[in-house]
Amino acid sequence: MATVVPHTRLKRDALGLPQIVASTLANIAPAMSFFFGFGTIVGGAGVAAPLTIVAAMVVVLFLTNTLGEFSRYRPSTGSFVTFIGMGFGPTAGAAASIFMLFGYIVAASSVVVISGGWAHDTLKTFLGISVPWQLLSLIFTGVVGLLVARGIALSTTWAAVFFYFELVLLLIAATVMIVINRGSLSAAPFLWSHLSGGLKGLGLGFPLAIYLFIGWENSAMLAEETRDPRKAVPRALIIGTLAIGLLYIYLAYATETAFHNDAAAIGKSSIPFIDAIKAAASGLLIIAYLAGMTSIFSSLLGLTNSQARILFNSGREGLLPRFFGKIHPQHQTPSVAMWSFMLVAFAIVIVFGWNTAPVDLFGFTGTLGTILVIFGYLVTNLALPVFMFRRHRNEFNAVRHAVVPVLGTVLMLFPLWGLVQPGQPWPFNVFPWVALGVIVFAGIYGVILARRNPELVQRIGSYVADEEA
Repeated sequence: MATVVPHTRLKRDALGLPQIVASTLANIAPAMSFFFGFGTIVGGAGVAAPLTIVAAMVVVLFLTNTLGEFSRYRPSTGSFVTFIGMGFGPTAGAAASIFMLFGYIVAASSVVVISGGWAHDTLKTFLGISVPWQLLSLIFTGVVGLLVARGIALSTTWAAVFFYFELVLLLIAATVMIVINRGSLSAAPFLWSHLSGGLKGLGLGFPLAIYLFIGWENSAMLAEETRDPRKAVPRALIIGTLAIGLLYIYLAYATETAFHNDAAAIGKSSIPFIDAIKAAASGLLIIAYLAGMTSIFSSLLGLTNSQARILFNSGREGLLPRFFGKIHPQHQTPSVAMWSFMLVAFAIVIVFGWNTAPVDLFGFTGTLGTILVIFGYLVTNLALPVFMFRRHRNEFNAVRHAVVPVLGTVLMLFPLWGLVQPGQPWPFNVFPWVALGVIVFAGIYGVILARRNPELVQRIGSYVADEEA
């Protein structure tokens, strides 16, 4: 095993189970995700769109089994990259460091762009002030960068504060919609007969329903700073997925009730939840906008804290330039990786955002990033049975370590196909080819790096979250 240098360790025992659950929920950003995603889900699935959310939650729970099992045996801040490398070897691990980070950074840029776009709309709607959204995105990026660089406990606390504030606002708005429209309460949203086209409708809404859960994996990347990560991380994965799934189901039911279960009307609305609260109680509209603001800010905090740690660990273990593996001497944070992650995400926004509306760029970058992230999910699922059979054969469990991950892989092929299938409008028809190009480049990079550094096999997974050098 490679030698672990003490000063390359993150701050130990800084977080407990409540903190990593809150960080995970903040990363998912339910208000932001639901606001921009639910109308499209209804467009495909019809009135019974909540059933697609239930299906997505179940599939994500299959994925939590994979990450949870890996974290029980080898908790690592490298998460997917480390787990893929431990299962399939250094070439695959090095390749994963490229395609996973590309996917995460592009997806992060969708949050950066919508932070400025939503702030611009909020200021204009309620104060009549028009501030360039690019400037507002820069401010959000800078504030988040300063917070996450100063300490994991500090930034996670703020992410939790903003998330729970967002949660309260969402629950208030949804409950008001249900009370005011109680005459439209119905079981229709949960009846298979109201699913447009039956199984086909479920399939049409399923890819975006999965997108609503992106970020569920956050806690695995915080393992090194978490107390008792072998127990806390698996629990956080399950708790976070169930909690966010139940919240989405409630928000979906409230929105459909407010629209009197009219799927056509929901499909025509750009942001159904906003239009629903506007119609039910316009005086509470500010609540929905504030929920969106806090959602976006907490998401930026959560995703930067977690996903930038993959960049950090990849640099620390030699999969990427070691520059990224530096730790701030005072705050014990991977500040170089964090700032690099955020600034590249912001650069993507600036380069592609001058002639594109924030909402459109949000959809473009979110889609492209999600393709690669889902591909990473699939590879990690397949890595679990290989890892267990090779390294822990005596503890190999056919159900947990083979059946569940393989079934999860098969189920995740449906949302992946929804994102890459032919016949999509421009630029979505180009994204599958871009993703394929990134994967091919990542594979070539992995082969070259593994050949040049034979000791790489010793370094992948050498930083176990709860073990010393």
